[in-house]
Amino acid sequence: MITENGNITRITDNGKEYILIGTAHVSKQSAEQVKDVIESEKPDSVCIELDEQRYQTIMEGRKWQETDIFKIIKEKKATLLLINLVISSFQKRMAKQFGIQAGQEMIQGIKSANEIHANIVLADRNIQTTFSRIWHNVGFWGKIKLMTSIVLSIFSDDTISEETLEQMKTQDMLNSMLNDLTESFPKLKVPLVDERDQYLAQKIKDAPGSKIVAVLGAAHVPGIKNEIFKEHDLELLNKVPQKSKVGKILSWIFPLLIIVLLVSIFIANPSAGAQQSLNWILWTGTFAALGTALAFGHPLTILTSFVAAPITTLHPLFAVGWFAGLTQTYLRRPSVQDFENLVEDVYSLKGFWNNKVTRILLIVTLANVGGSIGTFIGGVDVIRSFIEHF
Repeated sequence: MITENGNITRITDNGKEYILIGTAHVSKQSAEQVKDVIESEKPDSVCIELDEQRYQTIMEGRKWQETDIFKIIKEKKATLLLINLVISSFQKRMAKQFGIQAGQEMIQGIKSANEIHANIVLADRNIQTTFSRIWHNVGFWGKIKLMTSIVLSIFSDDTISEETLEQMKTQDMLNSMLNDLTESFPKLKVPLVDERDQYLAQKIKDAPGSKIVAVLGAAHVPGIKNEIFKEHDLELLNKVPQKSKVGKILSWIFPLLIIVLLVSIFIANPSAGAQQSLNWILWTGTFAALGTALAFGHPLTILTSFVAAPITTLHPLFAVGWFAGLTQTYLRRPSVQDFENLVEDVYSLKGFWNNKVTRILLIVTLANVGGSIGTFIGGVDVIRSFIEHF
């Protein structure tokens, strides 16, 4: 049975009562409502729309100091971390506008659960898993559009009213930022919303006790109302997608094709082959260097991008951003102060560019984007030249 009263949804099933609180992630009213509901209902468990990583960030605000930037670059997680920081900055900027703490309703849920000695259940899927599944779904141009959409949303100077903020309860913060992109890429909704609805619903169902309160972004409530009556495989939902066999094959075939075409052109016309090889170096190197320069990379980092791009674009196991990021880290290694300042620096575009941590993440991302664009243009140019000579 399901009953609804404003932002509160009550569900009874198999002898358990679930009380879903739909919240806005930067709303004073939401935090107050969470407190009131938990204190009055005294549930056995309180489910919070957080994963372990976000929970630790909230509970240990200085956790950033322990970040190993070299490890992040080597594990190719720089772009995912950058997206995470950008989205976090959007929430914090809005929260700062209203003089509250981002995720205050989640913090209040944890605090109130502790006060009544209820179990705390971290009910959301790991954010890196969600981003990985999103990244896997959107394709090359989707990745570029995704990054552009997020950055433009974050660095908008628009302010919103408290009334508008309350209306945002109908959308998850991440969903609202990516709404335009989901229209262009409908498959994005699956990992972003549908799968998380299923994951949250199963975690809520599995929570110990007969009365469960769940603190959720309001966008998830409609989906959870349906999914909570079903069984879901959490292991399957947690699986990080691997590159398909076709994708792996193509990642090797394309570089080999470019090499074969360049050699063929060189055999047919040595001067044309030499010129086309130079063109490949210029296309890939220039765009990668340009991306690095846009992130205000060190001159040696820009040079590294230019030199590495023509080679890394022909090897599927390497990326120009990897070399650029490591070079920048070596030359401008972030201090403890940079990690401490992340909380404030992510509020603005200036902060993102000035902080050594986010500067490195931007360099990795923009160098890779530039290298990919250069590879596309250079590849088309090589094919054009091959056709002309055969």
